[in-house]
Amino acid sequence: MSLWSDFQTNTKRPIHKWKHYFPAYERHFSRFVNTDVLMVEIGCGEGGSLQMWKRYLGPHARIVGIDINPACQAFAEDQIDVRIGDQSDQAFLAEVLAEFGTPDIVLDDGSHVMSHIQASFDLLYPQIAKNGVYMVEDLHTAYWDEFEGGLKRKSSFIEHCKDLVDELNADHARNALEPTEFTRSTLSMHFYDSIVVFEKGRHTQKAAPKIGSRTSALPQNFTGFWPKT
Repeated sequence: MSLWSDFQTNTKRPIHKWKHYFPAYERHFSRFVNTDVLMVEIGCGEGGSLQMWKRYLGPHARIVGIDINPACQAFAEDQIDVRIGDQSDQAFLAEVLAEFGTPDIVLDDGSHVMSHIQASFDLLYPQIAKNGVYMVEDLHTAYWDEFEGGLKRKSSFIEHCKDLVDELNADHARNALEPTEFTRSTLSMHFYDSIVVFEKGRHTQKAAPKIGSRTSALPQNFTGFWPKT
C-alpha cells in the first residue's frame, strides 16, 4: 500500500497533511522502509502522523515525536516515543539526541515560525546520519508576517535556503565562498511547493573526466559544452 493510500484509509488518530506532500515523502523516505531507522518528527498534531510513519517505515522503525503540548505524551505506544519541549530550545533537542541517538530522518512539522525552524535546523542538521534526510514542510509560512516570514525577508528560512544553495556549490566559487561542513556533507537540496529537503551523503573527489574515443564527425579542437573550473 502506498503512503497516500494509507493516509486515505486511515481510521486511527487524525492526520492533517497537504496531499501534494505525499510524493515527496515517498521519494525521500522510501529507502528507509523496513530498516532500523530513527525518525524524529517535530510537531505531533493529533498523533496520527506518528502512527502513519510507524506503519510506513515498518517494524524496525523508531519514531520520536517532539511537541510543546504536554497532552501529546498520550501518543506514545510501541515504536513511538514522545518528548515534550520547545523546538527552538537547543538544549532540549540535544537531550533528545543524547537519549535516542543519531536520527536518520528529521521532519519539521512544528510551529512553522521562522526562528524556531532555524534553531532546530542549526542544531539537528549537523547531527543527522551521514546519509540522512532533513525535511521542512509547510514553508508557505515563510511568506507570512505572523510566522516571522515575508517575501525576501532575510529571517525567512526560504532565504536561508537560498544562501545554502551557494554553500552547496562553494567548491566552484573560485574562492569567493569557502567550503563549509554543509558543503562537504550535503549531497543535494530539493525544493517543492512549501517543502525543502536536504539529503546528506558522502562525496568522492569531484572531477569531470572525459572518457571515450573522438568521432571523425567532430572538429579536432572540439572540447565539449561544459565549462571547466
